[in-house]
Parts: sequence; structure tokens; C-alpha cells
Amino acid sequence: MAFHLILLLCLALLVLCPRGYSQRSPSPGYYPSSRVPTSTFDREFQPLWGSQHQRREQDVITLWLDKSTGSGFKSIHSYRSGYFGASIKLQPGYTAGVDTSLYLSNNQEHPGDHDEVDIEFLGTTPGKPYSLQTNVFVRGSGDRNVIGREMKFNLWFDPTQDFHHYAILWNANQIVFYVDDVPIRTYDRKNEAIFPTRPMWVYGSIWDASDWATENGRIKADYRYQPFVAKYKNFKLAGCTADGSTSCRPPSASPMRNRGLSRQQMGAMAWAQRNFLVYNYCHDPKRDHTQTPEC
Repeated sequence: MAFHLILLLCLALLVLCPRGYSQRSPSPGYYPSSRVPTSTFDREFQPLWGSQHQRREQDVITLWLDKSTGSGFKSIHSYRSGYFGASIKLQPGYTAGVDTSLYLSNNQEHPGDHDEVDIEFLGTTPGKPYSLQTNVFVRGSGDRNVIGREMKFNLWFDPTQDFHHYAILWNANQIVFYVDDVPIRTYDRKNEAIFPTRPMWVYGSIWDASDWATENGRIKADYRYQPFVAKYKNFKLAGCTADGSTSCRPPSASPMRNRGLSRQQMGAMAWAQRNFLVYNYCHDPKRDHTQTPEC
């Protein structure tokens, strides 16, 4: 009887019990985050913009966006490859139009012709889940026509209730996106023209992306709900710096070293994509797939 009452309450209060949050992820069998030591923010990063909207409390870095500005930080070093992660906690409630991110980029070094690997949390309205967008930009032919390769996911937990670990592993053969060590996407190096190879920095930011972030820009940021806050901690950076030894090898994506994900990791990724993938650029009939030959 009590179970049925709880179930009815969850159905009535969808805001408190969003669809899918009751699911637990399968074990990937390999946990790359446990193999990388935690780095202090001051040792690895520096404020990039909106420094007045950054606050440090012990090991937590808080960024916030209001009508005046957002905020961002950037790694001190650039990297040729590596594992880059952080634990992030998002703001509940109305966050439409807000983009909270952890990403790799060389856009300041190569404006208009850059490489970028993104984890972005796209804000939402009460009762609807955040979207986690992964993306890969590659300079391609150098014609300044930067093509996005977006895959969007819902999550199997509420990212506003606690910190969860999100990471990008980038090596010479592939890029892997992780959520709590569960690989949710891989992007393989099929040829150099569509794979980032130039050094990139690590960034984090919160900013107003009202033009596109929520329902393709239909719902905008509403500053009656400001400030919009994102919290970061447990930074993990382990990679080969651009000016480091050529013999450097980045952390492995799996127990199989450079042979790709293990069977157990592939199973966990298949579970994530089967249950939580909501957009795949390769399956979008509106896209010009002559520009994305990997599809």
C-alpha cells in the first residue's frame, strides 16, 4: 500500500521525481577517474573572465551568471592529449538559456578555425531535465566553416542534487566522454581532417546561451531567477602538455590501453545511449552529412 502511495505521489509531482532518475547505471568495470589524482584549482587554472563572479570555498569553485556577466576559467597549460574531468553540481529550478560547461579548446589561439571538445549542460525549466550536450569541433579544411557534431543526453540522476564527475579523455586514437566513469560517447579518429590534433586548453564557464540552448532558443534566460550558479570541484587533469616530452603517454581510456573500450565499458555505453540519448547529429535529416563523413 505504501509503495503505491509513493508511486502515485511521484507521478503527481513529476518535478520531484523526474522520469529516468530511478535508474542505476551498470558498472563499466574500469574507473579512469580513480587513476588520476585530484588537482588544486590554483595550481592548474586561472580566471579567464568574470573573475568577480567566481568564489572559492575550500575545494569548491562557484561560478555564477547574472544580467551583468557570466564567468569562466582556463587551464594554465595547453595539452596534446589527456584526461580532463571535474565534479559539477548544477542549479535547480528555472535555468533556461544557461550553458554550464567543461571543455577543451584552442579558440583563442585559432579564432574562427579552432578545435573544441565540449561537455555542456543546457538549462531547462522546472519539471524538465537538463540536457548534457557533447560536441566536437574540428578545423576541417581550414575554410572557417566550423561544423558541430552534437550528441545530447538526459541523465539517469538529478544533477542538481549532488556533485557528479564528468570527464573527457582525448588521445591519438579517440575521444571518450564519461559521466561518473560510464562512457557515454566515443569519437574515433577515422582520418586527421576530422579529428582534433592541435594543442588545447581546459576551460569551464557559465554563460547566457539563450539563442540556442533551451528548445533551440525558444525559451530564454529569465533574470528574475538570477543568479544562476554552478559549482565545480575534484578537478582531475592528467595529460601531455604541448611543451612536454614527446614520449609522454596520456592515461588509458580502458584496461585495454590503446585498443579501445573493454566489452564491459561498451555495454555500459550502449545502455546510456539506448536509454538517455535524445539527439545524434548523424541521424538528423536536416544536416548536410557531406560535411560529417564520419557518419
